[in-house]
Amino acid sequence: MILRRSRAAFLAASIFAVPVALSPVLTTPASAQWVVYDPTNYAQNVLQAARALQQINNQITSLQNEAQSLINQARNLASLPYSSLQQLQQSVQRTQQLLNQAQNIAFDVQQVDRAFQSTYGNASLSASDAQLVAQARERWQNTVGGLQDAMRVQAGVVGNIDTNRTQMSALVGQSQGATGALQATQAGNQLLALQAQQLADLTAVVAANGRAQSLSEAERAAAAEQGREQRRRFLTPGVGYQPGNARMFPSGN
Repeated sequence: MILRRSRAAFLAASIFAVPVALSPVLTTPASAQWVVYDPTNYAQNVLQAARALQQINNQITSLQNEAQSLINQARNLASLPYSSLQQLQQSVQRTQQLLNQAQNIAFDVQQVDRAFQSTYGNASLSASDAQLVAQARERWQNTVGGLQDAMRVQAGVVGNIDTNRTQMSALVGQSQGATGALQATQAGNQLLALQAQQLADLTAVVAANGRAQSLSEAERAAAAEQGREQRRRFLTPGVGYQPGNARMFPSGN
């Protein structure tokens, strides 16, 4: 009987102990965690994010535009990698040398004045016939030299045509392939320099031809004046022609 009672007491104590051991697991939390969804707040957050993204895109676009503007400015400031100045200067120098080599009467105002006072002026009344002939020959030599000089200048200008053609082709190509405003402007300026060189050649030809023509006209005028002086001397009594006896056949013994 005592043993049975001890077993019953132990079983009862075990049954009462089970809820106590399990009580922490079955206990309800003191406060529950709840998640609340607010559609209005969510929409505002999305809108703010979209605006921020748009601002970033605008800043990126602005930076790209500034970078492109700097690139364009760099292109506009780039110098033309070609220069025809040396070739043009050489052409002008060749023509100038031909003009400086003018024979007898050069392209000089003072020298022209002296020549017309001494050689192309009025025939001297005191000059001998030999002196008049020498002056006429000098004028003829001046005329021939002027014609030769004009032809030499013409030949030099014609020789420059091939160089001008090459430079013009190169400059047009540089102008069409210019990467910026500065290169295009420099190419255009060099084309203007080429035109100026061609005008200088044309001026040289006109000057040389005019010189030759002027010398020819001056020679003709001086010859007319000298002819009048020689005719006057011929007709002057005691100085000009004196008739005399002429013997065609020698007299026989």
